[in-house]
Amino acid sequence: MAERAKLEELVRLQGDTKLLRTSPKAFFSPQIEEEVAKLLKLKAQLGPDESKQKFVLKTPKGTRDYSPRQMAVREKVFDVIIRCFKRHGAEVIDTPVFELKETLTGKYGEDSKLIYDLKDQGGELLSLRYDLTVPFARYLAMNKLTNIKRYHIAKVYRRDNPAMTRGRYREFYQCDFDIAGQFDPMIPDAECLKIMCEILSSLQIGDFLVKVNDRRILDGMFAICGVPDDKFRTICSSVDKLEQGWEEVKNEMVGEKGLAPEVADRIGDYVQQHGGVSLVEQLLQDPKLSQSKQALEGLGDLKLLFEYLNLFGIADKISFDLSLARGLDYYTGVIYEAVLLQTPTQAGEEPLGVGSIAAGGRYDGLVGMFDPKGRKVPCVGLSIGVERIFSIVEQRLEALEEKVRTTETQVLVASAQKKLLEERLKLVSELWDAGIKAELLYKKNPKLLNQLQYCEEAGIPLVAIIGEQELKEGVIKLRSVVDVRREDLVEEIRRRTSQPLCIC
Repeated sequence: MAERAKLEELVRLQGDTKLLRTSPKAFFSPQIEEEVAKLLKLKAQLGPDESKQKFVLKTPKGTRDYSPRQMAVREKVFDVIIRCFKRHGAEVIDTPVFELKETLTGKYGEDSKLIYDLKDQGGELLSLRYDLTVPFARYLAMNKLTNIKRYHIAKVYRRDNPAMTRGRYREFYQCDFDIAGQFDPMIPDAECLKIMCEILSSLQIGDFLVKVNDRRILDGMFAICGVPDDKFRTICSSVDKLEQGWEEVKNEMVGEKGLAPEVADRIGDYVQQHGGVSLVEQLLQDPKLSQSKQALEGLGDLKLLFEYLNLFGIADKISFDLSLARGLDYYTGVIYEAVLLQTPTQAGEEPLGVGSIAAGGRYDGLVGMFDPKGRKVPCVGLSIGVERIFSIVEQRLEALEEKVRTTETQVLVASAQKKLLEERLKLVSELWDAGIKAELLYKKNPKLLNQLQYCEEAGIPLVAIIGEQELKEGVIKLRSVVDVRREDLVEEIRRRTSQPLCIC
């Protein structure tokens, strides 16, 4: 900084040289040219002033700000989700936004490359959390907990290629619900699916379908198809992309991952099947798949799961889909994913999936990875893809041009005449002390029309008006400020002005 100041002073002094301030007629003399050359050399040494370079104000890639209107939508969505979690008896926890790097390493398969690593801070290698599941497992092991039903809503971070319009970010919220503990098979799993369906139905974002599968079925299928053990997880991530088309998935398996074409074809015969409990029963009789003990265990649990889902009244929302793979390494049993369905454009067409909006599964071995003695705590859970849901809700509100209230103010304290600021302040304080959500305009003598307009713009339903006459009489005028559709105006006037007939 001091060096730059010296150069700037030299440039100033050189610019003030008497020869450089001479008349234009003498400007092309050799001496002048020499002094100009010195000045240009000094300016080259000085270089551009980085502090004065144009600074572009923007949010980092894959992140966004949220306006009051957008936050109002988010809060309503969160409220629906939290009320459902609490209805099912969940407690809430929180964990740090960053974890030791070794805590997260090796838990996410091919997605591990998306973890944000932080610079070394005081000898600890840290990473931003990738999800809420691994920190939850670490929390259970560290606190020696073997039984808990918890929910956790917080931000997670992924060094992914963002697609903002589809609700895909580098910083985003996850809403997780998990049940940890040793219980009878499929009862907690069925409740997780019930919660998922309750939330998605309550949000009214459209028709959805929940795909279910089991990692044991996948592993058994890979084994009988001839997939080498060391390729199970990488082939799993390929199968999970089946929505891109079987040929593309097969090309990835064979071309990029070195799988034999005939093995890929055998996998294709299975993973393109989907249905309900009848498909489960059909596969239980499959001569090849029935040779795999773990596949039979998975199919048996799925059959039991469908029984419970039928009792919960949600079996029609569930599809057994052999292509569902969920690439995360920690899943050990049932896995599921909810997709929003696009309304068919032509009669008879099948609905098309437009993206995952919730997912989850069973991970019985994850806690044991953190426990010094390797003690396992069976866990099953779900995560709601709220960012995707926010995008859908926002688009819908914009299309409908629907007004969204961004405050919860119940009443505006207003005055009809001048010099009533003290009375307004006293009244608004009384309302605040009583727990009423109230506001007033920050002007000594606001016009009544401006106060009423503020009510309309902010969606405040009531206005409490103070005037000199009201003060004398000890009353407050409470007026309703509501929008009424023109076709409903007559009925609304009659409703508000009708009085019961009194016969005295």
